[in-house]
Amino acid sequence: MVTKEEKILAAVMYVLNFFVPVIGPLIVWLLKKDESAFIDFHGKEYFNFTISYFIYSVVSGILVILLIGIFLLWVVGIAAFVFNIIAAVKAFEGKEYRFPLIFRLIK
Repeated sequence: MVTKEEKILAAVMYVLNFFVPVIGPLIVWLLKKDESAFIDFHGKEYFNFTISYFIYSVVSGILVILLIGIFLLWVVGIAAFVFNIIAAVKAFEGKEYRFPLIFRLIK
């Protein structure tokens, strides 16, 4: 059973992404990952998401030369924003959310 504190902290990791990307979620995850499998799951998902969307952004930035990258940068940005909000809501509901289209490098 996932506690209310675990739900809130997991959701906070995603919300912190809008204000203090990487550092804020990293602090929460490192402090609580050993105490909660739920927070550990969401921390790993968050960092896999961050790594994947960073790679997508770099590739899109390079493709700006071919003009398609401008469109792709918008798509990647909107997708990252929407998926981040969905993940925060799912975490607050106490559910595990697996981001679509990401590389699962941290297991």
